[in-house]
Amino acid sequence: MKQINTVTGTIAPEKLGTTLMHEHLLIGWAGWELDCSVPKFDRKGALKNCVETLKPLKDLGLQSMIDPCPMDIGRDVTFMAEVASASGVNIVCATGLYKEDLGNTSYFKQRSVEEITEVYVTEITKGIGDTGIKAGIIKCATGKGQITPYEENTLRAAGRAQKRTGVPITTHTEEGTMGREQLAIFASEGVDLSHVIIGHSCGSADLRYHTDMLDKGCLIGFDRFGLDFAQPDRLRMASLIGLVGIGFEKQIVLSHDSVACWLGRGLDITPQLARLVENWKPSHVFQNVVPALRKAGVPQEKINAMLVENPRRYFQS
Repeated sequence: MKQINTVTGTIAPEKLGTTLMHEHLLIGWAGWELDCSVPKFDRKGALKNCVETLKPLKDLGLQSMIDPCPMDIGRDVTFMAEVASASGVNIVCATGLYKEDLGNTSYFKQRSVEEITEVYVTEITKGIGDTGIKAGIIKCATGKGQITPYEENTLRAAGRAQKRTGVPITTHTEEGTMGREQLAIFASEGVDLSHVIIGHSCGSADLRYHTDMLDKGCLIGFDRFGLDFAQPDRLRMASLIGLVGIGFEKQIVLSHDSVACWLGRGLDITPQLARLVENWKPSHVFQNVVPALRKAGVPQEKINAMLVENPRRYFQS
């Protein structure tokens, strides 16, 4: 049985249990550390906030969480390990690079696909920096409506690292675009698509978009629940219930893409925007989405598939 790298050591896939597949403890947009007009980052306070966020989730059944923060937007694996130890939640961190417009790309734009691949493989097999913490997933990302040459390089590097290590891939997409194109790149690199999650697929309510990807054998993320300014939850729910109703529950994972703490400035939540993110928190799936699925007649075994069985199978060889 393959072991999963978590920030506090390795575990067997069956130890994941109920898993949220896309949540963030810390995010910092590239250059955040240069903003001297904001208060210095309060690491102790942020740690307390993250632990206090996760502990109640354990009471709701959460056992594991994937934090797919790529290396170039504030990833701090030591911080993740401290949160995991204090909260008792398994946390899996990522290697990988973010999309071109918001990532820190200058250095890696000058690197070949093979050089980027080596970075990913090293972080998976040897560890991240001198922390000894090994990445358990590979993250890559594309922008809206296109894949830039740089982003294609990072996708190809992710595919090659996946082939060499067996560690699965999770992606970021914008507004329900480019998931099919991401899959085509991974397939051209020989990746087993059952170990790929096309993230934020719930950004589209186009069932053809969803089924085109699902038919290729990948998983898709309905992983932005509560982020109503990006896509209303009612459209996410309608699409999810429809897909589950026709038998795709074994290829869908759930989450929120929530951010517990920001490095520097985070999102500018205006009063008008606040009502559209009031449920954007990692308890929303357990407290609201799952009850709504039950009310719609979705059997518990299909809910368990999305929260327990699919995460486990995604990591298994």
